[in-house]
Amino acid sequence: MRTFGLIGRSLAHSFSQTYFTQKFYNLRLDDHRYELFELAAASELPALLAQNPDLAGLNVTIPYKEQIWPYLTDVASSAARVGAVNVIEIRADGSLIGHNTDYVGFRESLRTFYPVAAETRALVLGTGGAAKAVAVALRELGIAHWLVSRDPLGPHLTYADLTPEVLAAHPLIINTTPLGTYPDVDTCPPLPYAALTPQHYLYDLVYNPRETLFLQKGRAAGAQTKNGFDMLERQAEAAWAIWNGVKS
Repeated sequence: MRTFGLIGRSLAHSFSQTYFTQKFYNLRLDDHRYELFELAAASELPALLAQNPDLAGLNVTIPYKEQIWPYLTDVASSAARVGAVNVIEIRADGSLIGHNTDYVGFRESLRTFYPVAAETRALVLGTGGAAKAVAVALRELGIAHWLVSRDPLGPHLTYADLTPEVLAAHPLIINTTPLGTYPDVDTCPPLPYAALTPQHYLYDLVYNPRETLFLQKGRAAGAQTKNGFDMLERQAEAAWAIWNGVKS
């Protein structure tokens, strides 16, 4: 049985297993399966691999996209550029190669949603591995951006800095935090939502629920909104290509 899976700390929100199980069914790959592996710490990866010798590839989610690095044999250029890993390629010799398909998935999804223009500016909510992938995609698209964090230290804005004037100057706002993810659907990033307008575009990497509170508040203000399911599909297909040795 050729096995793939997702590692993370809490995976109740994930759609990856459903996505790949359906894919295997459609492709009539009866000898393929996709499992969820909740790990209490990234250090549990070696034991997971020892217990599951048929593993052929893994996806990585919060909070291990950066923490998994020491347990890899090598990293591909995509992961090196981003500084985070969301796909592990498990080769026949047992070596583990880290990749990042998040930034490609986000970049291509954003192209279908946001009309990139000169002098475009964005706010990226969060500073974790997903935020790093988004930042790389934005740089490739020529979109200037600020990262936003609760931490007052570091080269980024804090939520306290997000005045109505700052929001007016940044029409694209991307949530890379887990705020609003099922089951904590009543949470959202602390923005001055009353300052949003129909000229704003809100993109949430969260896809469960379909419309987070962040997106609900944006839609109520007339903003264009998009959740992370399209990005999920695009990064998953890129991961599938890696696991099957397809060169991009």
